[in-house]
Amino acid sequence: MGTFMLVFVGTGSVVLAKGDALTIGLAFGLTVTVMAYSVGAISGGNFNPAISTALMVNGRLSIKDGCSYIVAQFLGATAASGIVKWWTIGLGQPGNSLGQTDFPKVNAATAFVAETLITFIFVLVILLVTSQKYSAGQMAPVAIGLTLGLLIITVLNVTGGSLNPARSFGPAIFAGGTALAHYWVYLLAPLLGGVLAAFAGRALGTEED
Repeated sequence: MGTFMLVFVGTGSVVLAKGDALTIGLAFGLTVTVMAYSVGAISGGNFNPAISTALMVNGRLSIKDGCSYIVAQFLGATAASGIVKWWTIGLGQPGNSLGQTDFPKVNAATAFVAETLITFIFVLVILLVTSQKYSAGQMAPVAIGLTLGLLIITVLNVTGGSLNPARSFGPAIFAGGTALAHYWVYLLAPLLGGVLAAFAGRALGTEED
């Protein structure tokens, strides 16, 4: 449900609402905040395979649960993109414009570094504000949502600001084209950023009591 809402509202703000960078960043960021408060107590609120991977690396999440979460995240993203495409076509808009992430203005190496860096920052913030040592308590979802929104706004014109393999997967499957051909960047770079953040967080003491 969390990943479904993230992709549904986030990409909907792109193709249905025709939002600008601020609108798009806030749509993704606020959705993460709202859903973290809504279902965080049930699942921990990781709506992103990069986050789940980092939590597994640091032992906060079992491999079994982490893999189950990742499957659910991809299913949620795919369902959301299916609905967005349905409504997009209903509005008479192109069915291959679904808020997919791509990097038409830069090369693959630049895009890979950008997605790795922003995911590293995002996941490290999450590990810090949700740790026992540096906990932000009830304000953690706000910090997480604001961080996501700001990072998306910053790199929107570079890579589309994914930070999330599931978020990019759903639109790419339905849109095809270069978004699907370039999906490997949006799969591998965020996962690498998440793993690096897990080690950085551990070095900063996020896993200490």
